[in-house]
Amino acid sequence: MKAKIPDKGVYCIVMNLDKDTKMQIGKLGAIQFSEGSYCYVGSALNNLKARLERHASKNKKMQWHIDYFLKKARLVHMKTIKTNKKIECKLNKAVSELADETPIRKFGSKDCKCKSHFHYFKLNPIFEKEFHDIFEKVK
Repeated sequence: MKAKIPDKGVYCIVMNLDKDTKMQIGKLGAIQFSEGSYCYVGSALNNLKARLERHASKNKKMQWHIDYFLKKARLVHMKTIKTNKKIECKLNKAVSELADETPIRKFGSKDCKCKSHFHYFKLNPIFEKEFHDIFEKVK
C-alpha cells in the first residue's frame, strides 16, 4: 500500500548516479558529479503531490536545477513531512549534517541563505536509521 502524500509539506528526494557524470545544470554551468547518492530538499506549501510527480516525470520543461540533474540520475526514494510551516531549511540542515559533502553552492537554494539544498552521499542514505529519524525530529 502506498503512503498518502500530504497536500502541503517539505520533501527530500533521493537519487542515484551510477557513474561519474558531467552535466549542464542550468545557469550553474557544466558540473562533474561523482557516482553515488544525492539528496535534494524542497518544499511545496501547495499541492505537494503535483510537485513530486513533476520531479518523477521524465518529460518536463527544464525549470529548476534538480530538473537537469534528474535527466541523468535515477530517482529512488521520496520522503515527506506534512506541514504548512516553512521548515525546508531546517530539514535541509539536518540532511546536510549526515551528508558526505554538499557539492554545489546555490543548487536549489537561491531564495534562501542555505549553502545548497543538494547533498552527496557515497552510500545511499535510505538504508540508514539516522536519515529516517531526521523526518521525525524536524517536524
